[in-house]
Parts: sequence; C-alpha cells; structure tokens
Amino acid sequence: MVNQLKTVLLLGVLTGMFLAIGHLVAGKQGMIIAFVVALIMNFFTYFFSDKMALAMYGAREIPYEEAPWLHQMVEELARKAGIPKPKIYLAPIHVPNAFATGRDPNHAAVAVTSGILQILNRDELRGVLAHELGHIKNRDILISSIAATIGGAISMLANMAYYTAFLGGRDEENNNLLANIIGSIILFIVAPLAATLIQMAISRSREFIADETGAKISGCPLCLANALRKLEEIAHNPELQQLASQEVNPGTAHMMIVNPLRADTIMKLFSTHPPTEERIRRLEELARKMSYGYNFA
Repeated sequence: MVNQLKTVLLLGVLTGMFLAIGHLVAGKQGMIIAFVVALIMNFFTYFFSDKMALAMYGAREIPYEEAPWLHQMVEELARKAGIPKPKIYLAPIHVPNAFATGRDPNHAAVAVTSGILQILNRDELRGVLAHELGHIKNRDILISSIAATIGGAISMLANMAYYTAFLGGRDEENNNLLANIIGSIILFIVAPLAATLIQMAISRSREFIADETGAKISGCPLCLANALRKLEEIAHNPELQQLASQEVNPGTAHMMIVNPLRADTIMKLFSTHPPTEERIRRLEELARKMSYGYNFA
C-alpha cells in the first residue's frame, strides 16, 4: 500500500511539474503541443515495445511440448494472479535474468534467458516468474508509459524554453535577455533531470510492489528472495559483468528482474531497481508475516 501511494504521489508531482513548467514556458497552447507529441511517441512504444524487446534478444516462443513443466508453472501462477496465461519466450543469452512485456494482461509475455534456467532451481524460478506476473497484473508497463509521456513532455518544454531564449527576445533590454537565457539554461538542465529522477523513483516503487505481489501469488517470498540473492551475486561476477555489457541492451535493462549492468555510486540515483538487499529484506519480513497467518487480502 505504501509503494502504491508513493507511485500515485510521484506521478502527481511529475504532472504538477509538467503543468507548472508548461504554463511558465509556453502557455496553455505550447503545453498541449508538447504533451501531444510526447503522447504520440510513447503510444508507439506502449503498443510495440513487447515485439521490439523480444526481437532485440532473438527470443523465441517456447512450445508446450518443449517444456511442459514451465508452461504448467506459468499457467498455475497466472490462475492464482487472476490473469490470462502469458506467452513464454526464451532469450538465448547467457546472463541469467527474466522480464515481462506487453501492454496489458491480455497481450503479455514473459521471457527467461538461457542463463537463468541453468542457475535457478524450480522453486526459485517459480518465484521469479511470479514477480514478472506481478508486473503484468499491476499494469506496470502502462504506468511506466504514463510517466515517460509526462517526463518526455517536460523535456520538450525545457528545450522550447532554451531555444526560445536564444532565438527570440532580441529587442529586449540586455539585462532581461541575459536573465531569460540564464533561466532557460537552468530549466533546460534541471527540469529533465528532475523528471528522470522521479521516473526512476516510480520504477523502483513498482519493483517493490511486483516483489510483494509475486510473493503472494507464489505463496513463497523466500523463493524469490533466494533467487534475487543468486542473481545479485552473479551480477557482481567480473566475467559476467563483461558478458552483460555485450548481451544486454541498456535501453531494456530496466525491464529485467535484476539490472545486470552495474552502476557507479552516483548513477544509483538513476537506478530503475531498488537495492537487492533491501528487496530481500522486505521479502524475508513478508515471509515472517505470512508464517504468522497475516491476512493480506
């Protein structure tokens, strides 16, 4: 519940930023134009991101006959989640990971990499798949698209302010012109940066929610916790870090259950995933509560 409220609050802040900056920079008309352009751009991404992501990794759909146990596992979890069974894909890459894609529960897919099938046992894999179904159930791709649309519109407005300051206002007094240019440069840098930080915070909140949702779907928070622990340890392996940099597209790393690309300390501010140790701690706390018979309905 806390993370759901956090998502709503952050989306509200992002929307408020857009309205305030839009009115300041371009008035109502410019604000609408920026929002519509961003909406069209993200509309395309929303409807075709699943095909793009799967094609990027050369993923192929796994027929039932090839892995009946995997299909049965996903079918059971989907039934518990109350959503249609998604298609299952195999991405032929060595980096152990998994991701979900698709614009809604009726047009969804889950993908596992060759690497993850080799290093996780079935209970741990079940926990990972439940997490991915949690993303589908919670419509996280839609939420990410909304945040991206507003964030993109803010960036466009900041660009408009920047170029307007340099191309217009030549008849103004030098002091006013200089002040406008300085203000526009600050807005050009700060507004997109702030919007990106908020988008990343939303993404981290959705990961916590997917962890909790997945743990309740599978009934085994520790299965997911153990999987995350393994994946995090592997992500710190220097050889696999090098492999991840070759196999994983940075533009899709946010989709994966653990970001396989290591970030420097300063770049963790822009991380799409919360710290794995915190995710594990919360799952272990959830496991204790479930063992005491807490009702989460």
